[in-house]
Amino acid sequence: MNQEFAPFVRSREPLSSLILYHLFKWSVVSPMLHLYFQGRIYDADRVPLAGPLVVVSNHASDFDPPLLSSCMGRPVSYMAKEELFEIPILKQAISLYGAYPVKRGSPDRSAIRAALQQLENGWATGVFLQGTRTPDGRITEPKLGAALIAAKAKVPLLPVCLWGTHAIVNKGSYLPRSVPVTIRVGHLIPPPNSTDREELLTLTQKCTDEINGLHDLGR
Repeated sequence: MNQEFAPFVRSREPLSSLILYHLFKWSVVSPMLHLYFQGRIYDADRVPLAGPLVVVSNHASDFDPPLLSSCMGRPVSYMAKEELFEIPILKQAISLYGAYPVKRGSPDRSAIRAALQQLENGWATGVFLQGTRTPDGRITEPKLGAALIAAKAKVPLLPVCLWGTHAIVNKGSYLPRSVPVTIRVGHLIPPPNSTDREELLTLTQKCTDEINGLHDLGR
């Protein structure tokens, strides 16, 4: 961790957020994952349970953030559209759960600043490597955001693969289907030494290859 970042970083998320995370996990998300989605989780012991961390994953469903966070054993902070923070009660709830507001169409740098702030507060920050959902969960056009955040904060990245979530909701339907879901945790990757574009590209491709390789393992 660089000298500018380290003196201000917290070792853990706020206690109130940890309490809300565990309440929501054990009452809603974990039962849904294991009972309704027949969930399987591999190598969850690879997750550092304290300290800032960039969790980088594929993305195929709106269910991905809570499912992934539930498997980490700690909250994972994700960006959310700014409009959600204008709704009373919901604003407080999602803030406690680690969400941070980002304006639609705003430059990537505003999202990066917000993610860095969450890391300073001791959170694991989640970044979808492609930045949007893909039809089958495989990553085809990775973005450099996760590597850039890790480089600026000097914190490690953890690749995670969600398999099967693309089939949870059919197009035109809002009801989740009972489909098998598997989540695999990859190996911790050290942050890049600089924000040099070539180094960011190399690290991003490494994350992509690991996540897609985990995805190829299937169920």
